[in-house]
Amino acid sequence: MTPRRSLTILTMAAALVLPGSAALAATCGNGSFDAWLSDFKTDAASKGISQAAINTGLSGVTLDQSVVSRDRSQKVFSQSFEEFSGRMVPPRLTRGSNMMKQYGSVLSRIEEQYGVPGEVLVAIWGLETDFGVNTGKFPTIRSLATLAYDCRRGDEFRSELMDALRIVERGDLAPNEMRGAWAGEIGQTQFMPSSWIKFAVDFDRNGKRDLLHNAPDVLASTANYLVGHGWQRGKDWEPGSPNFAALQQWNKSDVYARTIAYFATQLAHAP
Repeated sequence: MTPRRSLTILTMAAALVLPGSAALAATCGNGSFDAWLSDFKTDAASKGISQAAINTGLSGVTLDQSVVSRDRSQKVFSQSFEEFSGRMVPPRLTRGSNMMKQYGSVLSRIEEQYGVPGEVLVAIWGLETDFGVNTGKFPTIRSLATLAYDCRRGDEFRSELMDALRIVERGDLAPNEMRGAWAGEIGQTQFMPSSWIKFAVDFDRNGKRDLLHNAPDVLASTANYLVGHGWQRGKDWEPGSPNFAALQQWNKSDVYARTIAYFATQLAHAP
């Protein structure tokens, strides 16, 4: 839900595209998906992405109509804080407390470096993917290509697809490893590729920024994201406090941000 997305294949309308619409056809779905993908590959190369990353990342990519359907059927988040937090926090509290103990040393080092308490990071981790259990099964590049081809938010997802190829290019993940939520979020705290590029860190210094399998990298990168969005060392995180605004940058829903804060406070008071 991070920082943290439709498609109509225009048949009759495609025949009515005016001559001045050629540029539009290159950026969203006024032609076939294959033609769009070919144009995208050319654009990616012009932006400095290596041919190897383009070939491995986009080879065999096809349109995913199920992603289009999900994007078009999204509902406005309407649960109250009491409803959402009551459903999400109690089932995760015991496991969250155990994670605080299991990763205590790592969380202490992260707080020393970034100033973000472990309770906040573990709360986000639990709410996003049940501590890495449910990271999603959608092929990330296919989802992003589908949403980039669509004209609904094509520019946004075109940029995310470019960054997904950059993740491949620098060796963080292979394309077949990149699976996550239907709208392109990947990893145990659900980073969009642009956030991965900006904030992912190799905290355990094994040579890879791995937010899918490596808990120290996941937690430190999440802390780095919050710092990048205004987190202040030593300040509170409750609503109205200096750091609550950073939680709202994690997820624009006030109910979700309040639930992170509530879960973190519960963890801080757990035995």
